[in-house]
Amino acid sequence: MAPTDENPVVAGVLLAAGGGRRLGGRPKALLEHRGRPLVERAVRTLRDGGCGPLHVVLGAAAEEVRARADLTGCVVTVNPEWEEGMGTSLRAGLASLAGTGADAALVLLVDQPGIGAEAVARVRSAYRSRASLAAASYAGERGHPVLFGAARWADVAAAAVGDRGARTYLRAHHDAITLVECSDVAQAYDIDTVEDLTRLE
Repeated sequence: MAPTDENPVVAGVLLAAGGGRRLGGRPKALLEHRGRPLVERAVRTLRDGGCGPLHVVLGAAAEEVRARADLTGCVVTVNPEWEEGMGTSLRAGLASLAGTGADAALVLLVDQPGIGAEAVARVRSAYRSRASLAAASYAGERGHPVLFGAARWADVAAAAVGDRGARTYLRAHHDAITLVECSDVAQAYDIDTVEDLTRLE
């Protein structure tokens, strides 16, 4: 690969390891939306939004997810420490990009089906250099997806502890974040509770 700032290689990193504790232990990757697992929908969102290569981090029920979901063309990493929180999955996802030549990673969460390819494409387009840092915003509030230039990966991974994911890093680098308004094309709700499942119908 010979990426340039004009045509960057922006890898899609899908965090899909959660066990759905508040959903009675139903792995989020396997929740169904329009007849197919959420993980499939999220992969398609990243692909249609212009990301590639595509890296998926699984955890809870990883073998069942592999068996039931079409992850063709994806690099799949299984995070054995998924129960310790999202931080471990973010670290695993960034580590899986080593040697790929990617200029940036665009991170999406599997349990946000209201975020589609248009929001992904908008955040991807905020890439300027390997030091880029960008995030979708919803009425001015920072959300997902988030883009990390490759020069930031080591520091992002070092700060990704417990269930906070990149939150600590993003807070510390608030002034460097390019916010990309997406509230007109996406909804940033999470599927966390049994009540939230109505959003998948």
